[in-house]
Amino acid sequence: MKRFGWVAKVRPEQYEAYKRLHADVWPDVLKRIKACNLRNYSIFHKDGYLFTYVEYTGKDFEADAARMADDETTQKWWSVVVPMLEAVDQETASAGVWADMEKIFHLD
Repeated sequence: MKRFGWVAKVRPEQYEAYKRLHADVWPDVLKRIKACNLRNYSIFHKDGYLFTYVEYTGKDFEADAARMADDETTQKWWSVVVPMLEAVDQETASAGVWADMEKIFHLD
């Protein structure tokens, strides 16, 4: 299993809408997440920052990420959610809204 941490900012005026969407995620989006071998998916918020933690249980993350990106329902979900976000800095903006975080400690 591989663990990922990602960070982004939520636009202040979009925070409540973002929370509402994630309180009732579209069922087909949840199914796709699981089908792409993502587990223990969590999003945390603090002072405008979002931190996502997820565990990947598959064998080919790039292939599963591509399957997720090719899914029509997931694309629609992202078209609603992504405009609510902004990158933490310009360097990460060129790679997408969510920036990878370095794991420096883990204890099971």
